[in-house]
Amino acid sequence: MNLPNQLTIARLGITAVFVLVLESNWPFARTAGLLLFAAASITDYADGYLARRHNLITDFGKLMDPLADKILMAAALLGLVAVDALPAWVATAIISREFLITGLRQLAVAKSIVLPAERIGKHKTIWQIITILYFLLLQALGEWAHYGWIPQLPYPEFFQKWVGGSLLALALLLTVGSGIGYLWKNRALIQDR
Repeated sequence: MNLPNQLTIARLGITAVFVLVLESNWPFARTAGLLLFAAASITDYADGYLARRHNLITDFGKLMDPLADKILMAAALLGLVAVDALPAWVATAIISREFLITGLRQLAVAKSIVLPAERIGKHKTIWQIITILYFLLLQALGEWAHYGWIPQLPYPEFFQKWVGGSLLALALLLTVGSGIGYLWKNRALIQDR
């Protein structure tokens, strides 16, 4: 198994540990969750970069890399919902989009058509990662303040509602917009003939 595929498998393992840590009541669990999500996000970039740069693209990687990405994102979104950092409807909208596009890609494969990722989809993923990292950072900062490492954040509503809300709105807009655009562009796949 080549290095990019090993990184994809590692991302799945990191995701499992991330979920376990985020669900725990351990001291500094939120901080550990932030670090684990950041590490998993780095493997997402690294495996694609290495596969393209060194021509190590495999069928396994084509299937498992996007699947590992979606599992990581879904786990992070659901974990943030569980700690009341995000509303459930936002996680549902983002995860639903990912399932719909995955289903469309599977339909295309069944018809021997390859649907490449689009640039807006890459931007969507970047903003989803930034948004999740931001909310995980807020959770970690709350933890650090609880243990006396830092003072409480001034104006917590500003950071949660306004900054976090703006990031969330952008990620949601890119997610839903790119999904609708992708479905529209490939609507011939789902039309009955």
